[in-house]
Amino acid sequence: MRETPVFIDGPQGPLEALYQDLPDARGVALICHPNPIQGGTMLNKVVSTLQRAARDAGLITLRFNYRGVGASAGTSVAGGEEIDDAQAAAHWLRAQQPDLPMTLFGFSFGGYVAGSLSGRLEEQGQALEQLFLIAPAAGRFKAHADVARQTPLTIIQPDADEVIEPEVVYAWSGALQRPHELLKVAECGHFFHGKLTDLKDLVMPRLANRSQPTA
Repeated sequence: MRETPVFIDGPQGPLEALYQDLPDARGVALICHPNPIQGGTMLNKVVSTLQRAARDAGLITLRFNYRGVGASAGTSVAGGEEIDDAQAAAHWLRAQQPDLPMTLFGFSFGGYVAGSLSGRLEEQGQALEQLFLIAPAAGRFKAHADVARQTPLTIIQPDADEVIEPEVVYAWSGALQRPHELLKVAECGHFFHGKLTDLKDLVMPRLANRSQPTA
């Protein structure tokens, strides 16, 4: 079964997306891609790895291009507006599968988007199943309250990241006033070259078990 191309109504017009339905799914997953100004798209290999991990764990998946990326309408800004795009995608996914719990994934700039969306949805009373932030652009968060407090959180950070300073992510993680899990990937760069299997191996059991140690 392959992903199906779809278009979602976004704040600036249609958003290009790939949707994969599954029979007997136990949840849904929304995946947010890296910085569009730096060439990030929903076809990024880390995003693709996260999509396969979620699919193999029994989740229906949706990945999408922010405004101005690929065939998505609008203009890329790499700021808070992309959070609005992600919220539109989440709304569409909820409409397709209203009874299934949602997990959010975000890689790099997409980690900022997914993390911020999680806090926004929580404020609106929408519960999430889990939140995975992969090498997140932690310096973009304005406050720790940006990220949902009630959603189980896993942060996965490459120890040799050449794009996102690992120490910034570690400091941000340490300041979070909530239980979460921080996983450091040794000898690994930002794009997980040669380490994509390791990334999938970290994500899949946490999706399957839904158990989170406290920090």
